[in-house]
Formats: sequence, C-alpha cells, structure tokens
Amino acid sequence: MKREERYEIILEHFRKEMPHVTTELDFGSEFQLLVAVMLSAQCTDKRVNMVTPELFRHYPTAEAMAKAEEEDIFMLVKSVSYPNAKSRHLLEMARQLTERFEGKVPQTLDELTSLPGVGRKTANVMLSVAFGQGAMPVDTHVYRVSHRIGLVNEGDNTPLKVEKRLSKYIANDELGVAHHWLLLHGRYICKSRKPECEKCPITAACKNFSKAN
Repeated sequence: MKREERYEIILEHFRKEMPHVTTELDFGSEFQLLVAVMLSAQCTDKRVNMVTPELFRHYPTAEAMAKAEEEDIFMLVKSVSYPNAKSRHLLEMARQLTERFEGKVPQTLDELTSLPGVGRKTANVMLSVAFGQGAMPVDTHVYRVSHRIGLVNEGDNTPLKVEKRLSKYIANDELGVAHHWLLLHGRYICKSRKPECEKCPITAACKNFSKAN
C-alpha cells in the first residue's frame, strides 16, 4: 500500500468517526491551558485534571502565579510527575509572561518556546488548541502510533522528524485535529505495551498489522 493511500484511508476513518475532538485537559483560559499542558508532560491528563482546579483557584492568571512562592505551587502539584521541576518552570513561566507579554500567552512558536519549561510539543499544542493554527504536536502517543501504522519512516526517529513527515501529508487546517486522532487512538487502542488490535478499526491500513498477519 502506498503511503498516500494509507493516509487517506486512516484520515477518512477519523473524519467520519471523530469529527470534533480536542484536548481532554480542563482549562478556562489560554494561560490555564498552558499550565495544564506543562503539567501533563509524562503525566496523565486525568491526574492533571485532578490537580488544576485547586491550582487555578489560587492562581487563575499569570499575574497571580507570578507572585507565588515556588513551594506553594509545589504543594498544589506535588502529585504529578516531576513536581519540583514543574513548579519551578510554572513560576518562571508566569513571571516571564507578566514581564514580557503583559500576562498574555504569545501566539508564535519562537515566543512560546522562549518561555521556561515550554518545549516544541507544548508550544504546538498551544498554537493548535488555543489559537487554531496549523500545528502538529508530537507526544509519545503520536510518535508511537505514527510509526506503528506506517505514517512515517523508520528513519523519522525524533519528534521533530515525525512532525515534519506528518505535516507533509496532512493538510495544514487538519493538523490539529489529526494530532488528537492519533493521540486518542494511542491512548485507548494502540497502547504502548499491548495494542488492542482486535478493537482497532484501521487494521486494513496498518503497516504493523499487515506484517503480523
């Protein structure tokens, strides 16, 4: 099967079955989404959603969080992964937002990645979810699923290479929703340790499935 055909079969399935998808993180503003995405690194959305209501009650804005003590933030997020580093990054990020951007989340990749604790994946989530721009965030689920089902090459061995390959074949205005399609497929069906192929609706176009059967 040619790659273009594989893309079309898979994307068409998701267009029909999951036309309206977005992040499973809870948030009430662009700043809160940024905080939630930073906390979600190597942590489940479910855990983050348990932590953020109280965090946002204390610090609903960048200006409020910028005045916090790192220890106070830590106590509110200590149940997530890497709470020490994340507490520090959240405080530094909030201070820079306040000092450099008047408390508003910037809308360019370069500006976003200039903030402490904000990598390319987090920045792309913000561009896609918060600002509706064409961006493909590559997390562990997107990286794994893209390789398994054959959307990328074996040589696409970094998140950036996967992002570029997917962006080459997926229309710019569909990149954001395609990210969620691949992420959710990886989270609930094409799981890391034991993919549930018997439940998978796209096995006909899956490279790994065709090899194994």
